[in-house]
Amino acid sequence: MSKSTKANQSTKAAKPVKAAAAPVTAAPVVAKQAGQGIKKVVLAYSGGLDTSIILKWLQDEYGCEVVTFTADIGQGEEIEPARAKALKMGIKPENIHIEDLREEFVRDFVFPMFRANALYEGEYLLGTSIARPLIAKRLVEIAKKSKADAISHGATGKGNDQVRFELGAYALLPGVKVIAPWREWDLLSREKLLAYADKHGIPVDFKKRKGGAPYSMDANLLHISYEGGVLEDPSFEPEANMWRLTVSPEKAPNKAETIELTYVKGDVVAINGVKMSPAQVLTKLNELGGKHGIGRLDKVENRYVGMKSRGCYETPGGTILLTGHRAIESITLDREVLALKDDLMPRYARLVYNGYWFSPERELLQGLIDKSQETVNGTVKLKLYKGTIMCTGRESKTDSLFDMKISTFDDDGGAYNQADAAGFIKLNALRLRIGANVKAKREAAAKPARKTAGKGAAKPVAKKAAAKKAGKTK
Repeated sequence: MSKSTKANQSTKAAKPVKAAAAPVTAAPVVAKQAGQGIKKVVLAYSGGLDTSIILKWLQDEYGCEVVTFTADIGQGEEIEPARAKALKMGIKPENIHIEDLREEFVRDFVFPMFRANALYEGEYLLGTSIARPLIAKRLVEIAKKSKADAISHGATGKGNDQVRFELGAYALLPGVKVIAPWREWDLLSREKLLAYADKHGIPVDFKKRKGGAPYSMDANLLHISYEGGVLEDPSFEPEANMWRLTVSPEKAPNKAETIELTYVKGDVVAINGVKMSPAQVLTKLNELGGKHGIGRLDKVENRYVGMKSRGCYETPGGTILLTGHRAIESITLDREVLALKDDLMPRYARLVYNGYWFSPERELLQGLIDKSQETVNGTVKLKLYKGTIMCTGRESKTDSLFDMKISTFDDDGGAYNQADAAGFIKLNALRLRIGANVKAKREAAAKPARKTAGKGAAKPVAKKAAAKKAGKTK
């Protein structure tokens, strides 16, 4: 559910990053909220080791009833086992919620974000960021339905996810109480977590006990991210077998593949003429992009909490969506509308990254963006080849602003009067001409002053030379 799995160092990988000599601040342990009437908590539960430990810890430390929520947002793992694990941990059947949210995730979160062409720091397609508001939304809805007193998540106190979960929850339920175990407990090492699991009979698979993966992974229908562990050294190149969704460009097919995307109001509704639901679209594009080695990213980004973080991402379908969307917008959006969207995009992307999906400013921007998409209709042809995407055609039969009669290099039959360009250019050059004239006057005025200063400086030298010459004559 959250990026809380602690990665372990690989024995074969690069040397671990040395810890700083001293922490920047000595953060106090957050006091538990026990005694504040918390009797029931809704936990974002994946069924993995970390959230299983959190489940037991909540029962022990807070003495409360736990409700579990497990979401299928396309992480590619079987989620039903979470039900059996929750039952084994003593959770009542009616308190176990497992939901397939793939369509809602793509329709109401991923697609709106791609209408904005959102990229965080120019590269990151926000795969983890955009999943958190949906999970927060369902946590709050289940809390209301089950009359719970608090919600809980497995995000650490160092990352962005804690902010995203909690800002979303507070926006939707202002009085909600949040329990974030990683900010409260002292189980801050793998050894302590395993010891707690053994003490309380929480199953630990062999891989976890022997060290597990050399990094932490988070997956959904939009992407997979890899962080921590061996990747904490930003100079370390990840091993080839880390990547799960994409083949390497070197091993991608030697033959290019061209696909056609059909857009209605900025969203893809069909691939190669076959109508699909939002989740089906993204699933198919992941398959196509992964096959051709598209969508890998190795990035050092700036977390909202202030530190830099290195992450590797696979977003094959999203990378195709972005390229296609910009292509269809290029012929259906007015120049200044497109420029305004590009100006606003970094702000929009930061809002998503920092957890402000439910903020009034993001919703205001979304309204503006969605209004612009009313004319973004048509088809785009994209050629996929060895990690690259090239647009080879775009067409809109109803909304294209591309007028061939005007833009042609051949005889346009008077559709465009080229003589008009002279006045257009002179008017746009007026301020440049005025500025150049003023500069020339300043420079001209400065020349006499420099000449006068030069003559005055030469006089003492001339007198000295004359005196020296007279002396020689004598």
